[in-house]
Amino acid sequence: MPFLLQRRRALAGVAALSAGSLLSVDAHAQTAYPNRPIELIVPFAAGGGTDVLARALAEAARKHLPQNLLVINRAGASGGVGWGELVNAKPDGYKLAIITVELTMIPHMGIIKFTADDMTPIARLNADPATIAVRADSPYKTIEDLLDAARKQPGSIRVGNAGPGSLGHLAAAALEDKVGARFTHAPYRGAGPAVLDLAGGHIEAVAVTPVEVATYVQAGKILPLAVMSDKRIAAGWEQVPTLRERKIDLLIGGWRGLAAPKGTPPDVIATLAKAMAETLREPALRETMAKQNMGEGYLDQDAFKALIAHDNATFKALIEKLDIKLG
Repeated sequence: MPFLLQRRRALAGVAALSAGSLLSVDAHAQTAYPNRPIELIVPFAAGGGTDVLARALAEAARKHLPQNLLVINRAGASGGVGWGELVNAKPDGYKLAIITVELTMIPHMGIIKFTADDMTPIARLNADPATIAVRADSPYKTIEDLLDAARKQPGSIRVGNAGPGSLGHLAAAALEDKVGARFTHAPYRGAGPAVLDLAGGHIEAVAVTPVEVATYVQAGKILPLAVMSDKRIAAGWEQVPTLRERKIDLLIGGWRGLAAPKGTPPDVIATLAKAMAETLREPALRETMAKQNMGEGYLDQDAFKALIAHDNATFKALIEKLDIKLG
């Protein structure tokens, strides 16, 4: 065979191998997760604590994920609308949701037909106690003032919450049961609208988490009367008593976490879990959370699943005791 022909064939072979290698690398790049932006469902209205955390998380995660988290609000049914979208989403890791403690409550009230078992929890992001707060110019300066009024004039105190079956709704209902008072529960499409109505003087109180009123408390417009935790919290709330200090033995708190549709591939879950663990260590995110009085509370997947199972049993029993049915 002539030398030039041999050389041409050899070069053609090398070119073919190189092209094949490039195609292989390109195909891997196209299939590596994530290769496009990820939707992050917030199942409550903009402005509430869950929304605040999601947006701060999305910003901090830029360092730890090659694609952006796009926050999308899907409010309604105390989280049920947004979580329903997650449950029905393609399990490919491109649609996630912030889940909250309400996911262990509202199935027992008949609001939704699915449960946490119908999705894949990834990590807990934070934990907060419930709080009862009023306007700073309210005549009720202590939790005793508020409860006395609710006993003397049952139903006269309107307490806003993030929706029927939300943490705030259940916390206020449990408080009523514990002290023999009666509120008028005022549900909203998220804690943000409830707090706005309190600030506007349209209701007498709210039952939310500290992050959802933190800005107003710092501005001197809203006064927290008590927190439902075992000890006082920081970031300017050191003077706010616990219910236990006021001889009311009631502990109720919430959490927020990240979840994917059931059936999402394990390698995708592992990528997200690693990114979340790293993101929650970001100083900027931790500073934002502290300023907003948002308690830290990272848990990995196994510990988070165990917490969800525990809270599911606890709130199921409480809901049955209080006989709360909404669906």
